[in-house]
Amino acid sequence: MADTASRPQPRYGTRPTMKDVAARAGVGLKTVSRVVNGEPGVTPDTEQRVQDAITALGFRRNDSARILRKGRTASIGLVLEDLADPFYAPLNRAVEEVARAHGALLISGSSAEDPDRERELALALCARRVDGLIVIPAGHDHRYLEPEIAAGVATVFVDRPAGLIDADVVLSDSFGGARDGVAHLIAHGHRRIGFIGDRPGIHTATERLRGYRAAMADAGLPVDDAWVSLGPTAPERVRTEAVRMLAGPRPVTALFAGNNRVTATVVRVIAGRPRPVALVGFDDLELADLLSPGLTVIAQDAVRLGRTAAERLFRRLDGVDEPPRRVELPTRLVVRGSGELPPAED
Repeated sequence: MADTASRPQPRYGTRPTMKDVAARAGVGLKTVSRVVNGEPGVTPDTEQRVQDAITALGFRRNDSARILRKGRTASIGLVLEDLADPFYAPLNRAVEEVARAHGALLISGSSAEDPDRERELALALCARRVDGLIVIPAGHDHRYLEPEIAAGVATVFVDRPAGLIDADVVLSDSFGGARDGVAHLIAHGHRRIGFIGDRPGIHTATERLRGYRAAMADAGLPVDDAWVSLGPTAPERVRTEAVRMLAGPRPVTALFAGNNRVTATVVRVIAGRPRPVALVGFDDLELADLLSPGLTVIAQDAVRLGRTAAERLFRRLDGVDEPPRRVELPTRLVVRGSGELPPAED
């Protein structure tokens, strides 16, 4: 006889069914169904027996059939650039809180700033029948979502507008924020100000560069091409560009960093330099107030971005039919010291 005790046992068992609950409670399937679905017609004693059986067996209702009947999954999808980015964590949480208040589940994923991966992830979420999508776009062509939107998938874009389709979008005022940050440096005596930003194909990067140029033009200041650098935010590139701008007989005296990843690298570059370098960053950083001097930033309200986008999405899901809207949220200048340093004497 084979030694069954020595055979590996399956790690996971089968899920208990309503039939198992009925057998344990000594009732019919219809009675279990009524208890599970909160329907009337069951005596308190019988309901308690069923609930005890549910607890003992670890039974969970299978919502698949109910979802098919209602045509809604009570779930939404969120496509982010990078879940590990500190800027997106509070945005994700805000969307989740709104979804939870509407009795919906949030499913999140990262595109890694790859348009193909964004498309793959968004369509995979649609294939799982999410009711709506919130997308931080990596690509510039979102016509692939037109069939999904036509089929009833509510869609809202965040941080950057959709490409080649009309859709709701919630943005921060990247242009105005950058203009304010650079104007702040100019007000503290700087005339040679460098700008290091993200890749030029990204909406927020081009808008922040536009704000930089507008502030310089407003002050009647020229912009040397050598003071501007757009590209990947990898530390190696940012470090190289910052060092280059700070070198030579007439280096920049201040830097404007286009996002939090750029800012973090620039902080490392200018730390301990013999000549002080003023810095304003777009996006706040954790512990920015503990640096010496503290980091002056243009702060976005990531929570408000996420909440506004999610509320817009659920308005659509509730049947509000109106033209797509563009909502632009203000930024604010947070003064902590690094942006108030005067220019070093030539």
